Amino acid sequence: MLNIFKAILFGIIEGITEWLPISSTGHLILAEAFVKFQGLSEGFWDMFEVVIQLGAILAVVILYFKAIWPIKKKESKHGDNGFKLDKNILNLWGKIIVSCIPAIAIVLLGIDDFADEHFYNPTCIAIMLIVVGIAFIIIEKMKKKSPRVNDIKELTYKDAVIIGIFQLIAAIFPGTSRSGATIIGALLIGISRTVAAEYTFYLAIPAMAGASLLKVLDFGFAFTKEELAVLIVGTIVSLIVSIFIIKFLMNYIKKHDFKVFGYYRIVLGAIVIALLLAGVIV
Repeated sequence: MLNIFKAILFGIIEGITEWLPISSTGHLILAEAFVKFQGLSEGFWDMFEVVIQLGAILAVVILYFKAIWPIKKKESKHGDNGFKLDKNILNLWGKIIVSCIPAIAIVLLGIDDFADEHFYNPTCIAIMLIVVGIAFIIIEKMKKKSPRVNDIKELTYKDAVIIGIFQLIAAIFPGTSRSGATIIGALLIGISRTVAAEYTFYLAIPAMAGASLLKVLDFGFAFTKEELAVLIVGTIVSLIVSIFIIKFLMNYIKKHDFKVFGYYRIVLGAIVIALLLAGVIV
């Protein structure tokens, strides 16, 4: 039963930190240093912290279903029933796929395994928390001109490629934050904050679903009843919390910039370094 309460805690952390550009990986590793599952299979945690992202993905699907589902009902005065494909949404998915190509490439080349072995540690995470936090502050302070792109339909395939490259950085260096990296990339090329955040949500669907599938395949399907319960609870909590956080973020950035998240990342990175030096986490 205790593991269920821990799953709820981790689900809350995932739901909050996946969409705010503050690194879900950094927060989960920090939380896991103090709160650990007991009596579960070896390797379960590595799988759990990725797969509960499915709840966060489902939140995006629920909130933005009309914006991302390309099959629409025909509207005809003659009562002609049927369906049609929305070309704008199909075009959007084309850009999302293009943005995912760099991340797919590192998986096929095995670079992700190298990154997990060499960079998946508290030291690297702390450094990336601080570096990306500083980047957010600098970019927002330098931001003078009006955005070039104020509607997601205005995104070009060139924009999609650049954003995909920034997502690649997050895939290699944990602590970067996938949403943080893609938002920074979008801001740098003149995309508005709201469009940057919205596109980041959409881009998460194939990126996180693919990562979750790979982790499940690697772990296998031999879950115990308790492990399955823990995974389901964590995912459901992540879903519920994500719905509120996505709404909060979209309302927040209509009137504010991302600097507060930059300052938060720097403070968190400093805390992780302090805990490392104190031997609390290794």
